[in-house]
Amino acid sequence: MHVTSKTKDVCSTLIDFDLIDGKVYNVVFKGGCNGNLKAIGKLVEGMDREQVVRTLRGNTCGNSYTSCADQLARAIEAAEEA
Repeated sequence: MHVTSKTKDVCSTLIDFDLIDGKVYNVVFKGGCNGNLKAIGKLVEGMDREQVVRTLRGNTCGNSYTSCADQLARAIEAAEEA
């Protein structure tokens, strides 16, 4: 399943990724800190979605309650519920 998720309260504006057989692939962030967000995509490539959520959920950026990584975890959770 291909997922496009609009982010909230972070520098990136969208996250695209694929969920295939419970694993996360092809993560691409639009906007935000290009190098760091490419690295997140590489690090989670092929990981079980549950592991990605456990690892990234709750990660914050600066004084914000969320981060681009947290937004990815939230997007995965929302895709699971859909």
